[in-house]
Amino acid sequence: MLKGFRDFILRGNVVDLAVAVIIGAAFNSIVTSLVTDVLNPLIAATIGKPDFSSVILDIHGGHIKVGSFLNAAVSFLIVASVVYFAIVLPLNHLQARLKKPAPEAPSTLKTCPECLSEIPLAARRCAHCAQPVE
Repeated sequence: MLKGFRDFILRGNVVDLAVAVIIGAAFNSIVTSLVTDVLNPLIAATIGKPDFSSVILDIHGGHIKVGSFLNAAVSFLIVASVVYFAIVLPLNHLQARLKKPAPEAPSTLKTCPECLSEIPLAARRCAHCAQPVE
């Protein structure tokens, strides 16, 4: 029973996922600081107060805090764009540069000299125009 648990824990995917969660949690504070300390003041400098928490709808005595939702949505969009443009896009470019091109498979077709259609290499006659092919 413990051997199966050990094999499960030591699988590559489980360890990679655990490392990703730990790094993501640590990176969360960096991204949160970037959004709250750098980007929100920049937004405030250009368009005014970047806080929508004062937007509240009163419907039959109930308070619907639309502003809090807008704050969360704007924060999510800022975090998602920072992560995409600062991490995902550069890593994709790096992986594309490091990736070796796949070797091309040898062609199994040849071109008929008469009708220019594609036919198998072993064919002696074209299937389209019935002309003999060398």
